[in-house]
Amino acid sequence: MNPVATLFLAFAMSTDAFAAAIGKGATLHRPHWREAIKAGLIFGVIEALTPLAGWFLGKAAAQYVSAWDHWIAFTLLFILGIRMVVNGFTAKDVEEQKPAAHSFWLLAVTGFATSIDAMAVGAGLAFADVNIYSTAAAIGLATMAMVTLGVMLGRVIGHVVGRRAEMAGGVVLIGIGSTILADHLKIFG
Repeated sequence: MNPVATLFLAFAMSTDAFAAAIGKGATLHRPHWREAIKAGLIFGVIEALTPLAGWFLGKAAAQYVSAWDHWIAFTLLFILGIRMVVNGFTAKDVEEQKPAAHSFWLLAVTGFATSIDAMAVGAGLAFADVNIYSTAAAIGLATMAMVTLGVMLGRVIGHVVGRRAEMAGGVVLIGIGSTILADHLKIFG
């Protein structure tokens, strides 16, 4: 995967965490940068580790599915992309009392929940020519930046932009999956 595709993948994987961070920021009473950076670090580390776990699981199964690997990567990315687009349309607003900060465990659980798709992407990438360590680092750094920004933006713009960001991330995942399939089938050259 080339650096541009890695960058697009990293930001696509960070959009669901970004959407969650906007929600977290919207539920906090005037979040400070310290809270935003804490959330960014927690989400970023989790989001960097989950594609690694998925990649190792995918590699373990690679010898059994090498004839279908491009279809598996396409299918996983396509399904995850569609799920993100649908979630963007169906997410509901929840009114809560606004705390000053979120606990580490609440952030960690939310970070893990938004990184399940990164594990599946990691499994899909096990079948592609990818440096998983640099890809996982890019995903983690992008997520850290997007979550930090999301918490601060959540204070101002609320949930609407977060849903749109998740939908855009889903479209990017579908595009990346389609590119993997097209490259393998040599559709564009």
